Amino acid sequence: MIHLHRIAAVALLVCAAAPARAHVASNGFLTLSVDGARITGSVELAVRDAELAVELDTNHDGRVTWGELRAAAPALAQYLSAHLALTGDSRPCALGLSGLRVDRRIDGSYAWWRLGGDCPRPVHELTVAYDALQDVDPSHRALLTLRAGEVTETAVLGPAAPARFEIGAPARMRTFETYFGEGVRHIWSGIDHLLFLLSLLLPAVLARREGRWQPLPGVGAAASGIVKVVTAFTLAHSITLTLAALGVIHLPSRLTESAIAASIVVAALNNLRPVVTEGRARLGFAFGLLHGFGFASVLAEMGLPAGARLLSLFAFNLGIEAGQLAVVAAVMPIAYAARGKRAYATRFMPAGSALIALIALGWFVQRAFLGG
Repeated sequence: MIHLHRIAAVALLVCAAAPARAHVASNGFLTLSVDGARITGSVELAVRDAELAVELDTNHDGRVTWGELRAAAPALAQYLSAHLALTGDSRPCALGLSGLRVDRRIDGSYAWWRLGGDCPRPVHELTVAYDALQDVDPSHRALLTLRAGEVTETAVLGPAAPARFEIGAPARMRTFETYFGEGVRHIWSGIDHLLFLLSLLLPAVLARREGRWQPLPGVGAAASGIVKVVTAFTLAHSITLTLAALGVIHLPSRLTESAIAASIVVAALNNLRPVVTEGRARLGFAFGLLHGFGFASVLAEMGLPAGARLLSLFAFNLGIEAGQLAVVAAVMPIAYAARGKRAYATRFMPAGSALIALIALGWFVQRAFLGG
């Protein structure tokens, strides 16, 4: 028997710890333009992240006003300057931040500064180092767009290693590696996407016969079901990711986030009270279209660099698929080995599905009705 009250208690704990927008990462944004020895651009940090770096909410009312942000601007600019360094041909460049304003992005408000810098001499090799928020949020990254003449490059900056650029030299491989890595990182940190996929995969080693779940007889049948589900999900979210990233179709972020949470609830409940059994691939395709818009929201924040839009889109999507396949490869051998045990079909799979449904229901309520 499934102890739903225990599952609900665990789900509430998970919901309390999990973010409402499970695939919005902690990102900063940095744009740089190099012209000889002069560097111009901007730097952005989410207000919610700025609060982690420097206390902004001085009256502790749970919200940051423009007055509070402006009062903390010198301390916040000093903090960013201490965690951002540019080096031209191995010589430090002097940086300055000015013109604070607030910008709106898909995932909230950002503090924006104009950046200006001078290097000792015209730059041929630029090194950019960034390690903000690493003491409080190690997942934080800065998404860099660098322009020099007609060449635009991108990189994801973190504490692991500075990014180095040959100014004026095209670097398509760097762009591919950057967007591929972000695709992998996003699917691995996108709890909602993984839970949806897991909801489809848990029964993939079973067949519904005579009103109950029974283990599939061999590797071939199980593998066929898994391949169909993963292929359908991949094809669907690739379609909408591409269309949304290229600006052909757009859905409001709140609608997309709510619909993704609802899709997880439906997929998980289908394992408990099966309506779709043989056609789970069709279910994966239908809801995969929604998840593609979720992937696109992250790519929209990164931006597609001029001159490499298709390459960046392809690399990001390929990274998502690689990360997704790694999860499938890790989970499915365990599920296949356990499928023959009666407890898998009668306890583990239903209990796991119920837990997923409860977590996703919490997300849906937050996203649809609480604005979370």
